[in-house]
Amino acid sequence: MDKILNYIGGEFIAPVKGNYFDNYEPATGEVYSLIPDSGSEDIDKAYQAAARAFPSWSKATNEYRHDVLYKVAEGILANLDALAEAESRDNGKPLSLARSVDIPRAYSNFKFFATAIMH
Repeated sequence: MDKILNYIGGEFIAPVKGNYFDNYEPATGEVYSLIPDSGSEDIDKAYQAAARAFPSWSKATNEYRHDVLYKVAEGILANLDALAEAESRDNGKPLSLARSVDIPRAYSNFKFFATAIMH
């Protein structure tokens, strides 16, 4: 069974205590993956990673920040079908809705903020 990992400091890592809980597919009621049951140690790791990243990000130019956010937007669009399938399975909504609304909206949000940072 797939285990979802925490994304901290640019790496996918297991929760410190190794605890997970079941992730149910709403449409079937079946467990299809495990979600990290992260604790304070994981939060501290994430906080420390953010604190290490802040100095360089806070000094980054608007153009650089734009490029990063726009690259995320383009990655979402490039992976629309896989992301829509994951969204549909995770939330129990029709695939057509995830494909036509949810994932395009995520793309649009990142694109919006990428553009907004330039103004």
